[in-house]
Amino acid sequence: MSKKQILMIHGGMTFKNQKDYLHYLKTKKVSAKKRQYWEADLEERLEKKFEIIRPRMPLQDNAKYRDWKILFERYTPLLKKDYILIGSSLGGIFLAQYLSEHKMSKKALSVYLVCAPFDSDIPTEDLVGGFKLRGDLSLLEKNCRNLYLMFSKDDDVVPVSHAEKYRKRLKNAKILVYKGKKGHFTVSKFPEIIGLIKKDVLLKV
Repeated sequence: MSKKQILMIHGGMTFKNQKDYLHYLKTKKVSAKKRQYWEADLEERLEKKFEIIRPRMPLQDNAKYRDWKILFERYTPLLKKDYILIGSSLGGIFLAQYLSEHKMSKKALSVYLVCAPFDSDIPTEDLVGGFKLRGDLSLLEKNCRNLYLMFSKDDDVVPVSHAEKYRKRLKNAKILVYKGKKGHFTVSKFPEIIGLIKKDVLLKV
C-alpha cells in the first residue's frame, strides 16, 4: 500500500519595498546554533509511514504570492488521493488563498493552517506581495474533508484575534487555540498536529 502524502509549505516574510528588505537583512538576529522547529520533528516522526514533501518556496525572506503559486502548481500533479496539506504562517495564508481561488482536481483529506495571518493587521511585519484573501472562502472548505486552523494565545506575530476572523468566514473549519506555543509556534515539537493527522488517516481507513 502506498504511503499517504503530506505536503508542507513553510513560512516566510514580505516587504513593501527593497529598502525595508535590505534593512531586515542588515539587522536580523543571527546565531551559529541550529534550532529545530516542529516541522522537522513532524517529518522525523512520520516519514516511515508518510511521504513527506517539503518544497523550498521561492525567495522565502522576500516572498511573492505569484512565485509561490507557480512552484506549488509544479507539485500538485504529484499529489495522490487523500493527501494532506500543512501551511505554517505565510505558508498558511498562501494555502488559504490558493485553495479558496482554485478547485483542486483531487480533494485533500486534511488541510492544516498553522498560525496563518488572515490579513495585514499584524503588528511586527508587512503582509504584502500578493498574499491577500478574497471575500469568499467557501472553496477552501470544499477542497478538503477536514480543515484545521491552529493559533496560540502567546503568538507575538499573528494575533490570536485572527482566529475569530477566520471563524466568521468558515462554516465547518475546526479552529484550535493553544495557551502557548513559544510565541509564533517556535516550539521544537507539536504533538497535537501529529495526533490529528494520525486520527484523520485512521478514520479514513
